[in-house]
Amino acid sequence: MPTPSHVPVLLDRVVSLLAPALDRDDAVLVDCTLGLGGHTEAVLERCPRARVIGIDRDTAALELARTRLAAYGERFTGVHAVYDELPDVIADQGLRDVDAVLFDLGVSSMQLDVRERGFAYAEDAPLDMRMDGTRGPTAADVLNTYSAAELTRVLRDYGEEKFARKIAGAVVRDRATAPFTTSGRLVELLYAEIPAPARRTGGHPAKRTFQALRMEVNDELAVLRRAIPAAIDAINVGGRVVVESYHSLEDRLVKQAFTASTRSTVPHDLPFVPEGSEPALRLVTRGSEKAHQHEIDENPRAASVRLRAIERVRPDRGVAP
Repeated sequence: MPTPSHVPVLLDRVVSLLAPALDRDDAVLVDCTLGLGGHTEAVLERCPRARVIGIDRDTAALELARTRLAAYGERFTGVHAVYDELPDVIADQGLRDVDAVLFDLGVSSMQLDVRERGFAYAEDAPLDMRMDGTRGPTAADVLNTYSAAELTRVLRDYGEEKFARKIAGAVVRDRATAPFTTSGRLVELLYAEIPAPARRTGGHPAKRTFQALRMEVNDELAVLRRAIPAAIDAINVGGRVVVESYHSLEDRLVKQAFTASTRSTVPHDLPFVPEGSEPALRLVTRGSEKAHQHEIDENPRAASVRLRAIERVRPDRGVAP
């Protein structure tokens, strides 16, 4: 098995966005997508007054991160959880709120690099794709049990696959002969069903289907829909939530949550904003930030990143300071 590796996207920019919230004694960052601990290590190194609670549903990644970050001692705590369990994780650590929350969404290079996880389409491997390999249905389960209509929805909504209906029909037809168990057979089907002109544009023809299956298996959008509001609620005054998204649906959810949290409720025709009626949060980034070309050249995963950040500037209305 290869040694997993992961190059964090926009690492310096992410740390610079988090740093103002962590420049206080006993500051706490919750890294909701710990992975191999690249972002966490940079924060622990550059923000000496802070400690980090790292969450990951992937037990293998969690153990590797614990080994990597052992030198930081009690400044790092690793927790096996899904990030929509953020309120419970914070409470279990004896905290009421935290100073910063980070999300680096999507699949990590580590998961792609380990063949047995089944995330990659480049080589034949079991169709698993679970970020937490200890529970839940696999990608094979989805392919072998979903109806054609359900598969079409998954491929269209999560993969933005133009040929979703055609692929879904072929899957249902072929699984009647034998169930899908490995990625190689699925890739062969995709090559057969996606017309040649379409295969020559937009990257590997399996990319969209594999992305869609991964998002379905791990219930990623539903988890994110619960997690972002929870993160916003969890930060104290001066606290920040920073999110890196790699899929248009993910970024849309983040944008909507951030916009709703920073929108004024004062009528537009009011000539002034009454004291105490200002929004409790402000946008730190103007829209979404993208990676520069030089980083994309070094780390192709950065090509699709969208980075957003929000900050709490005052307590929620009705909450005493």
